[in-house]
Amino acid sequence: MLAIVIPTIVATLAFAWWFRASNKRAVYRPHWVYSGRIELLVWSIPALVIFFLGGVIWIGSHDLDPARPIAAKSVTPLEVQVVSLDWKWLFIYPAQEIASVNHLVLPAGMPVHFSLTSASVMNVFFVPRLGSMIYTMSGMVTQLNLQSDRPAELYGESAQFSGDGFSDMHFTLQAVPADSFAHWVESVRRSAGPELDRASYTELARQSRPARPFTYSKVTDGLFMHVVTHELAPGPGPQEGRGGPGVTARTEQ
Repeated sequence: MLAIVIPTIVATLAFAWWFRASNKRAVYRPHWVYSGRIELLVWSIPALVIFFLGGVIWIGSHDLDPARPIAAKSVTPLEVQVVSLDWKWLFIYPAQEIASVNHLVLPAGMPVHFSLTSASVMNVFFVPRLGSMIYTMSGMVTQLNLQSDRPAELYGESAQFSGDGFSDMHFTLQAVPADSFAHWVESVRRSAGPELDRASYTELARQSRPARPFTYSKVTDGLFMHVVTHELAPGPGPQEGRGGPGVTARTEQ
């Protein structure tokens, strides 16, 4: 903005000085109303600014489009389905047929394609250090492509207020080497964890604040689309008054 503000201030002072009453060289034109040159100058500066900023935004919005696949040579992106619930995050790995709650494990160096929806009110999926922020909406699927280039443990959260449990609606994203990811998948499959089917999903969808992350050793095929199409009823969202079903006010010890 200084490129506009500074010349304007300088021009204002210059005009005031040049057209002062004591300057006999200044031409007095009481009937002057229009100058094509001045009009061209006045409108060309903001037009150039708009063209420049518009070009930057146009190029950047296409380069950084969340739905744009990440270019990778002969590497198939990992598919992860994300469901925002009250007040927790469900991550489904359809190819691996497992799921986790509030714990997202990804292979470092591999593109990841997220399909996101909400089983309740609109929410926002956000991993600040990974450069992502995208809405999840009931009855819709949004697309997101991310990649963690190196192993890391990152903080993820909900970026939109969604009721009493919003402050606890966060998760951990672990980017691990490919062999560690394969080992984690196998350990989840062999664990004694429950199966994520219609009944267990309905229980999970109740408003609650889970104490710690946990996993499902098996997922019913097509469960994510059942959530999207409302074959599995969406949650009630924030309730009137203090708290909702299965929620109590947090007290400090």
